[in-house]
Amino acid sequence: MDRLQAMLAFRAVADSGSYSAAARQIGRSKALVSRLVADLESHLGARLLNRTTRRVSLTDVGRTYHARCVQLLADLDELESSARDAQATPRGNLRLAGPHTFGELFLIPALHAFGTQYPAIGIDFTLTDRFVDLVEDRFDVAIRIADLPDSTLVARRLADMRLVVCAAPEYLARHGEPRQPADLARHTCIVDTNLRQPGLWPFDIAGRRTSVRVSGRYAVNSARAACDLAAAGDGIVLAPDFAAGAYLAAGKLRLLLDEFAIAPRGIWAVYPHRRHLAQRLRVLIDFLVARFALQQRASSASNDG
Repeated sequence: MDRLQAMLAFRAVADSGSYSAAARQIGRSKALVSRLVADLESHLGARLLNRTTRRVSLTDVGRTYHARCVQLLADLDELESSARDAQATPRGNLRLAGPHTFGELFLIPALHAFGTQYPAIGIDFTLTDRFVDLVEDRFDVAIRIADLPDSTLVARRLADMRLVVCAAPEYLARHGEPRQPADLARHTCIVDTNLRQPGLWPFDIAGRRTSVRVSGRYAVNSARAACDLAAAGDGIVLAPDFAAGAYLAAGKLRLLLDEFAIAPRGIWAVYPHRRHLAQRLRVLIDFLVARFALQQRASSASNDG
């Protein structure tokens, strides 16, 4: 008995509920499908299917065997796909969504490097700060900066992100420096409307997460634009560290209230759960994970130095 062919025949009959439909599905005759299933039952010493003139159904043993059979055949398919992929050049097109500021500062350079290494893969990259529905909007992968809820999506962490409060030295010279989060109430703040609660800035005060209400003349849906306004002296900003980093390094902004900063959030690559992940998507995600891990190690070493 060809056990693999018998398992394929059994799975097709169990899934379709019909020997005729199973035969059409796997391209074999109905008689051969029937014989393969009978041989498998004989080999196992157990009846897997109940047969009537109208329908075919699984026995209790058949139901258990079917679940394991589906898993084993899927594992075999994945093993064969991996072996083929190892010999093939990744190619095809991918649709990627990512947030504007992080995308412009970090994803575009990463995708340029990726394209150099994998020239046969095309990238359709959409910059958007909304949470796209990967299935409905037909994206292969999205980059998200968030505390992810439980979901059916697969998520791989690329890096960490801290929210930092900062202002220009000129602003602080005119208005003074806040020493406590509550001091922000008397300051002009620049609101990034991409934040989940734009007018409520989160802080860790005595081990408790506390939100402080802020206000000001400017509200803008871009972390980079908010940092530009802050660097021009127009107020205090709460921004992701990746958006404020260059301004802080150049002395255009100063870090404030850092002892009250909340825990970092993750930057994630998320994609729908698929049993057989396309090689082009797998190599992209692996590339991004490795690239951002290297950048984070380099940043930590620089800070330690």
